[in-house]
Amino acid sequence: MGDYSGYAWRELRGPDDVANEILYERNYPGNVSLSFLIVEGTTDKSLYQRYIKATACQIIIANGRDNAIQVLAILDDIDFRGALAIVDTDFDRLEGKASASPNLLFTDTHDLETMIVQSPAFEKVLAEFGSEKKIAKLVEKYGKNARSLLLDCAMPIGYLRWVSIRENLSLSFEELSFEKFIDKETLTINVLKLIRFVQSRSASGGKGQKQSLDDVIHSKTKQLSSDTHDPWHVCCGHDVVCALSLGLRKVIGSAKVIEPDMLEICLRLAYEHSHFRNTQLYISIQRWEVTNPPFVVLNQETSGDEELVDEVNPAE
Repeated sequence: MGDYSGYAWRELRGPDDVANEILYERNYPGNVSLSFLIVEGTTDKSLYQRYIKATACQIIIANGRDNAIQVLAILDDIDFRGALAIVDTDFDRLEGKASASPNLLFTDTHDLETMIVQSPAFEKVLAEFGSEKKIAKLVEKYGKNARSLLLDCAMPIGYLRWVSIRENLSLSFEELSFEKFIDKETLTINVLKLIRFVQSRSASGGKGQKQSLDDVIHSKTKQLSSDTHDPWHVCCGHDVVCALSLGLRKVIGSAKVIEPDMLEICLRLAYEHSHFRNTQLYISIQRWEVTNPPFVVLNQETSGDEELVDEVNPAE
């Protein structure tokens, strides 16, 4: 996740600053057995704090995926015990990249949002905002459920994001206007329109240069696309939620505009402790606790289904 808005009012800290904060906290009287869970951003914290043992573990926001990994590397280099980092998998599994540290864990899918969409939390949100009749009609027409259709919709954007990383294109995916390239009736993407829209906001140069690059990007995206790639690792969760936001307005619902940010909050609220317990990430945290006594992260006693007030009114 990349939501660090809670820190917009102050200068963002670098890895050294975050690592020093952890060292300072550990040296505070009574914190010798305190564990530290390093996460990317505020939305990660708002979810994970429901499942940690607050008296034994403190969540530290690193302000980004790369920062979180670098913070952990700094602590590993000095043999600091009791620090665990959880970051989005992104495209690492598709690229065959393994964890560089036994203290670094990844989400089961591309990111935390797709992990939630993969869970029964998705059905809860769909039942709240969607139309049962429209969803049934869509399933009958395409032979796929709503979740699969949204993944199909988000796949081309995921491949384009992957190409951008592989080819060092530095394409900008901020504030994508999905209406520009998605058919609202079928929830399908016009890939060329998508590429042209992203490219028009990303690169400098003349019209001819952009057109040539559009063709190159389109070719590389087609080459990369494959049925063998797990869509849960290709698709970015935010893209899936944006597609859901559009779909709820017409093809799978009749709701008024529900912004993606609000839908993400609803999905997190619907994500129960039982859903989290069924993830590989949860099992990996348990294994980490076994091999790193006396440090504890998970709260085994809570159901984790309490109302998440901080989602609606996040603390500064």
